[in-house]
Amino acid sequence: MTKFLSRRYKDLSPYAPGPHPKDREYIKLNQNESPYPPSPAVKKALSGKLADSLCMYEDPFCMELREAIAKVNHLAPDQIFVGNGSDEVLAFLFQAFFDEEQGVAFTDITYDFYQCYCRTFNVDYELIPLKEDFSYDLDAFKHTEKSILLANPNALTGMRISLEEIEELLKSSSDRLVIIDEAYVDFDNPSCLPLLNKYPNLIVLQTFSKSRCLAAGRIGFAAASKEIIDDMRALKFSFSPFNLSALSIAAGTAAALDTDYVKQCTAKTIAVRDMFINGLKRLGFCCLESHANFVFAMHPCISGEELWHDLKEAGILTRWYNEPRIKEYLRISIGTEEDMQQVLKVFTEILKKKGLC
Repeated sequence: MTKFLSRRYKDLSPYAPGPHPKDREYIKLNQNESPYPPSPAVKKALSGKLADSLCMYEDPFCMELREAIAKVNHLAPDQIFVGNGSDEVLAFLFQAFFDEEQGVAFTDITYDFYQCYCRTFNVDYELIPLKEDFSYDLDAFKHTEKSILLANPNALTGMRISLEEIEELLKSSSDRLVIIDEAYVDFDNPSCLPLLNKYPNLIVLQTFSKSRCLAAGRIGFAAASKEIIDDMRALKFSFSPFNLSALSIAAGTAAALDTDYVKQCTAKTIAVRDMFINGLKRLGFCCLESHANFVFAMHPCISGEELWHDLKEAGILTRWYNEPRIKEYLRISIGTEEDMQQVLKVFTEILKKKGLC
């Protein structure tokens, strides 16, 4: 770091995205992207007419997109805040509501960006360990004095908590924010969105990168009370009013309204996920119960790092975390059926070479 960098960033520890190696063709299963293309409605929306309008600034209020999201979720547009991916929406949340005095609590095993934002924005935070079986310790969250941020399903393990359990947290934390990150909610999970009008301290976060097949479109949103959204919008218009391009607004609007396509893609992903888990178990792997578009798995006889390396050598990218509690696990995104059959084939070959199959 140069001598010009502000002292507030002297301990900066940037987020490390999944690698994008270009040395060969890979089956890319390390970032939980959708293996399916965007909705045909998205392709239609990104037409020549839109291209001709790129000489003009987009609507900074993103009304078309907010109205579409509100419509399909039975909310009002003034309950919706949109951003350049859910990561940016998270950044607005951290800047708006947390600091060195108003802290936030989240689990020790979860989306890496939570800790990254705390360090970047000088936010006080509390890590609440997952239980031995990787389930949430809800009693610990009920007793924290900080606001609560939960990924549901969990962004690493794929495990989830019920709406009833989330309501318990909301009731026990009425003077604190409860933020539920629902990046993977569409893979057959109940959403907290219907609870918004009942609990003014609830914020729900979603992304278009997974079920809506728009990872490169960079679209995410927060849903909350009008008052919370007004706070976030005031912050946005203080330094980044044009945070979504006209292309993203058009693509996001089309994707939001094409709910049938989302259901088709998620149904395929769920079916392939279940097939893949069954195949892993037949090979002796231990798999956590997944409610997302990935599997968190380990083999009792081979280290996570070794499996990760062997898969990469075979042209398959997965995610390995060199962290004490989870270093024996791999997080494997669900691709097409053909992709996952190839992973099972490679795993079988690896096990045979080691005399384990």
